[in-house]
Amino acid sequence: MQRLLFGGVYGSVLASALAAALGHEGRPPDPGYDALWVALTAVASAAAHGYAHSIAHRTSDETQVTVSAVRSMLTEWPLVAAMVPTMAVLLGAYANWWGEESAIEVALSINMVALFGWGVWAARVAGRGWAASFRVGGVDVLIGLLIVIANVLSK
Repeated sequence: MQRLLFGGVYGSVLASALAAALGHEGRPPDPGYDALWVALTAVASAAAHGYAHSIAHRTSDETQVTVSAVRSMLTEWPLVAAMVPTMAVLLGAYANWWGEESAIEVALSINMVALFGWGVWAARVAGRGWAASFRVGGVDVLIGLLIVIANVLSK
């Protein structure tokens, strides 16, 4: 449960930061490339995080370390899954369903709602009441809002 919650929050924050950072500096938008970039970053982040866990718990048997590293990387799937909505919205822009700027705004909104949900769920799992859980969800939303504010200020 802990990895699911961690991966969900971490993936939602990472997806928001990546979406907010998308810029083309005078070139035409390419949401297909951007969706691929987000996907590759999701997989690389999950692999790096899983590998770091494996290295932190290194054993003397090198064979087990390799198996342990692969197993640990695969358990980071919640981080990748949390980034799927951002990739999907960008792929929708690639399919010309909407513009990339709209896709980024929608992705940031989806991720803020997800952050609220992850916060509420984590607090409920920890045994907190509904009011306290909503406060935790609200604090998680503040992380998303900071990314949105940074996005607005940087453009």
